[in-house]
Amino acid sequence: MPRSVNHVASRARRKKILSMTKGYWGARKNVFTIAKNILEKGLTYAYRDRKNKKRNFRSLWIQRINAGARLHGMSYSEFMGKIHAKNIELNRKALADLAMNNPGAFKAIVDAIK
Repeated sequence: MPRSVNHVASRARRKKILSMTKGYWGARKNVFTIAKNILEKGLTYAYRDRKNKKRNFRSLWIQRINAGARLHGMSYSEFMGKIHAKNIELNRKALADLAMNNPGAFKAIVDAIK
């Protein structure tokens, strides 16, 4: 009996990977074995960097809050300590946005915690 191969499924698998590598350079986009390896590496980076993105943004927010707080004679740690003591429920993202785009509102917060 001849060997039965499900060519429809295997072709679909290859096609899915090659469609995901569209836009890559050279053999990375059209040679299946190379495309498969490169795609796997790319997806690994994508997973890792979704986590790193959160870390990077938190770091950016802290830098912006620190810069805003120092304009009013206060360090970041001092500012955050006092804001938690006064139970002001603003997260770092909101505070950073105020420090950068609305200095008047940020000054009001600093005055409230002093």
